[in-house]
Amino acid sequence: MEFEPVTYGIIGIVALTVMILLGVRIFIAAGLVGLVGLAALRNWDVAAGISGIIPHQQTTSYALSVLPLFILIGFLAHFAGIIQGAYQAARAWMGWMPGGLAIATVFATAGFAAVSGASTATSAVFARVAIPELLRYRYHPRLAAAVVAAGGTLASLIPPSAILVVYGIIVEQSIGALLIAGFIPGVISAVIYAALLLLRFRMNPSLGLPVTGIGWDERLRALPLISPIVLVVVIVMGGMYTGWATPTEVGALGAFVVFVMALLRGGMNARNLGLALLETAKLTVMIFSIIWGVLIFVRFLAFAGLPGAFSEWIVGLPLSPLMTLLMILAVYVVLGMFMNGIGMLLLTLPVVFPAVVALGYDPIWFGIILVKMVEIGLITPPIGLNCFVVAGVRPDIPLQEIFKGVWPFVVADIATVALFIAFPGIITFLPRLMMGG
Repeated sequence: MEFEPVTYGIIGIVALTVMILLGVRIFIAAGLVGLVGLAALRNWDVAAGISGIIPHQQTTSYALSVLPLFILIGFLAHFAGIIQGAYQAARAWMGWMPGGLAIATVFATAGFAAVSGASTATSAVFARVAIPELLRYRYHPRLAAAVVAAGGTLASLIPPSAILVVYGIIVEQSIGALLIAGFIPGVISAVIYAALLLLRFRMNPSLGLPVTGIGWDERLRALPLISPIVLVVVIVMGGMYTGWATPTEVGALGAFVVFVMALLRGGMNARNLGLALLETAKLTVMIFSIIWGVLIFVRFLAFAGLPGAFSEWIVGLPLSPLMTLLMILAVYVVLGMFMNGIGMLLLTLPVVFPAVVALGYDPIWFGIILVKMVEIGLITPPIGLNCFVVAGVRPDIPLQEIFKGVWPFVVADIATVALFIAFPGIITFLPRLMMGG
C-alpha cells in the first residue's frame, strides 16, 4: 500500500514512540526507524548509503569536538577538588542565613556547573558532598535531596553546557552565542532557587538549622577556594565573548587549566587521569550514538516532508504566536517526564524548530527556553533523571520522597520560564552585545 510521504513520517514518529516506551534505546530505535523509513521512501541502497555517511560526517564535525572537552573539564574538576572548595566557600558565606546551607548548596552547584556541562554528574557529586552536611544540620532528607537534584539542573544552562552544544548542532546556530546566552539565565535560575529557599525557611525555620560560629576571618580564607571556578569562567566566557577563541579552543584550554590545577593540588595521578578520560569517553560515546541514530531519523523526516508540513500547520492555527508557543512548551513538559533531555531535543527539534522560527521567535532565545524545559524534565516523575541519580547515591532517601521534595523547584522553574518569555532581552542581551548588533 502506497502512502503520502508525510504519512510515512507520521507512522515513523508513532513507531519510534512505541519503541522508546517499550524500553528500546533511543539511538537504536531512531536509527532503525530512520533506516526503514528511508528505504520505504526511496530504496535500500539510498537508505544504507545515507545511514552509513551520517556517523562519519558528524564524528568529523569540528563543532561536535567541543562536547568531549566540556565533559572532560567536569571530571578533571572533581579530582582538582574544585567541588569541595566551592561548597566550603558557599557554606562560609551563606550558612548563617535561614536555609543558608541549602542556599549555599544551590550556589555551589551553580559554581560547579561553570566547570561541568553535565547535570547528572553535578547531582551525583553533590549528593556525596552536600547531603551529609545538610542532614547534620537537621535538614529533612526530602528537602536535602531535592536541593541537590534541582541544583544539578543548573549545569544545563550555565556554560559550558553539553545540551546547548547539541541544540546548536541540530538547528545550526552559533554555539558560542548559545553558551553566552545561557549565562545570565543560569545565574537568575540559581537566584530564584535561593529566594524560594529563603522564603520557605522564613516561614518555617524548623526545616533546618543555620550554620553558626563562622567568623569573618574564616570567610575571607574561603575566598581563594573559588578562584579555580572564577578562572575557568573567565576563560570560557572571556574567550567566546571577545572572539579570540572558538568554543572548542576554549574547551581545550579550560580542560588544560583544570588539569594543571589538579596536578598542583595533588589530586591527579595516573589512576585518576585514566578514570577521568574513561568516564569522558563513555559519556561522549553515549551522546554521539544518540546523535548518529537520531540524525538518520531526522533525514528520513526531511525526505517525508514532515517538518515543513508541521510548520505550515502550526503557523496556520487560529492562535496568537504566544499561545502557540505555550502549547509547544506544554508538550515538552509531558515529553520531559518520559525522555532524557538530549534525546528529546534530537527527536523534536527537526519538526518543531522550523515552526518556531516561522512564528517569529529568535532561535537563540528559544534554545534557552527549551533547555529550561529540559531542566524541568530532569526533576519531574516518572523519569526525573537527577532524582534517580541522587537516590542511587543515597539509597537511604526513598525516590518517592525526592520527587515530593522537588515540586517547589518545578514551580520556581515554571515561573522562571514565564519571566524569560515576558522579558526576552534577559536572554538575548549578551549574545547581541557579543555579535555587535
